[in-house]
Amino acid sequence: MIEEPTFVESLNNRGYHTACIGGVGFFNKQTALSHGFPEMFNESHWETQFGVTEPKSTQFQFEKAKEIIKNCPKKRLMLFVNVSAMHQPNCFYLKDDAADSLETHKAAMRYVDSQLPLLMETFSGRPALFLFMGCHGTTYGESGYTGHRLAQKAVWTVPYAEYLKTTS
Repeated sequence: MIEEPTFVESLNNRGYHTACIGGVGFFNKQTALSHGFPEMFNESHWETQFGVTEPKSTQFQFEKAKEIIKNCPKKRLMLFVNVSAMHQPNCFYLKDDAADSLETHKAAMRYVDSQLPLLMETFSGRPALFLFMGCHGTTYGESGYTGHRLAQKAVWTVPYAEYLKTTS
């Protein structure tokens, strides 16, 4: 039974080293709100190059993840990555597109997928739990809406992937 108030605290108490790499402003520690989630982790990272306006954000985030994995002080690791490439703007993932669209969102997802080998080749035989998440979904015309600052099913659907490595 988990008695801790958060998933992260539960893993901390069970011998995991917990780390997060933020992409959106909720991780930048520049406001009281943006301190909350990152401070749950043993270590947290946010840099401008991890942000939503950087076309190579996932590459930079995964390079930081490689550094965390290589320097992890414990055998077990939980790494949370807020994949900012899935956030608007994403029009720069398709050449000559000036506006975000479902097609540029798909191109952003293909870009993120193309960066996964950077991270996966870094495993050093330790058990690890990786969580890759956007912070929300985005509408591209569903129910007549575009964007993410609204109560709509597409916005509540958070893009994510998980990867659990239990043995070497």
